[in-house]
Amino acid sequence: MYHGVINVYKEPGFTSHDVVAKLRGILKQKKIGHTGTLDPAACGVLPVCLGQGTRIADMLTEKKKTYEAVLLLGQETDTQDTTGEVLARCPVNVSEEEVRRTAASFIGPQKQVPPMYSALKVEGKKLYELARAGKEVERPARDIQIDELTMNWIKLPRVGMTVTCSKGTYIRTLCYDLGKALGCGGCMEKLTRTRVERFLIQDSLTLSQIETLRDENRVEEIILPIEAMFDGPRAIANEAGNKKLINGNPVAAEDFAFILREDGQAEPLAPEALPKTGLVRVYSADRKFLGLYEYEERRRFWKPKKMFPT
Repeated sequence: MYHGVINVYKEPGFTSHDVVAKLRGILKQKKIGHTGTLDPAACGVLPVCLGQGTRIADMLTEKKKTYEAVLLLGQETDTQDTTGEVLARCPVNVSEEEVRRTAASFIGPQKQVPPMYSALKVEGKKLYELARAGKEVERPARDIQIDELTMNWIKLPRVGMTVTCSKGTYIRTLCYDLGKALGCGGCMEKLTRTRVERFLIQDSLTLSQIETLRDENRVEEIILPIEAMFDGPRAIANEAGNKKLINGNPVAAEDFAFILREDGQAEPLAPEALPKTGLVRVYSADRKFLGLYEYEERRRFWKPKKMFPT
């Protein structure tokens, strides 16, 4: 079984679930999950977790993401993108400066109402199921963060933009909200996710490319190991601490013997040198990655945050 994360390029027409299903067939293993849904019409980076890597899917979902999007002004649809039914059309009588100024006002913390055509659940039912049944329900606004909203080009009624944002941000809804703010309506015409944390679109692979690498017995080359997903120090247990770590128990500073450097060499670790903030990647005495630990000040020990039993 493979363990880690693959940077998959989701092609238009596939759902994120389709990608997972097809990858299960390609890699011949069931334990696979994605880290954040992309609409079927969208394309781009979709990190997919394999084996024990599925245990960090929730941590990846929290990461910031970057998108390239095309906003079409003068049109509103029920899905907030051009795949939906047109609800209204309006002339676009805005200037490029108005577009840039309005977009700038969306940078920072925002409240966003999720679209009806989304997989969020209300009273156990997915919103898109209710929408398809002709029902609309009240959705509470959610806190999001827009870190970057850059206008790459403006050829009205279309606007090309780059968006870097927090978890839970709907770019379709951002397009809709921008259109509302400009007084002419708007919807999303195109969406490409270019980055999820350290995963970049230029490094992503299509399913067919992954299948080719499988046939060449080279899949391991494209899997990012679980421990490589994190930046904390790599601490190796001594014999006394080894049993504690293997059983997932808390450990003290004196239970570690070495720090593993980036070049793979180990150097002795003074107990007082182990940082007490952030996550520590812990390894058994024979250098097998076991999990992520965090420091608890009150008890003065490191406790498990995520374990990856082999």
